[in-house]
Amino acid sequence: MAQGKLKVKSKLPSNNKTKKPKGTANTKRANAPSVPKKQRTQQAHKLKQIITKTVNKTAEDEIRSRAGRSNLNLTQAQQAVAKHNMKRNSEGTGS
Repeated sequence: MAQGKLKVKSKLPSNNKTKKPKGTANTKRANAPSVPKKQRTQQAHKLKQIITKTVNKTAEDEIRSRAGRSNLNLTQAQQAVAKHNMKRNSEGTGS
């Protein structure tokens, strides 16, 4: 069984003033040249990707050119493996 008193809803006094609704919080100019944040972040991300790609490509080209210039002395076993792989690659591409 319920114990204690029942809660009674209180009524506001009759001389209480009603609250007025507030207006809009911010007023923006219609011709404001601001770009949305999402577009700015997307543009920055694209720029970073382009820079990363170009840096990686130039680094790879430089590494390839250095590797092509180097004169490595291969052992006979390494030469045999390289020759085998070259022959295998040329046969595989022909079919």
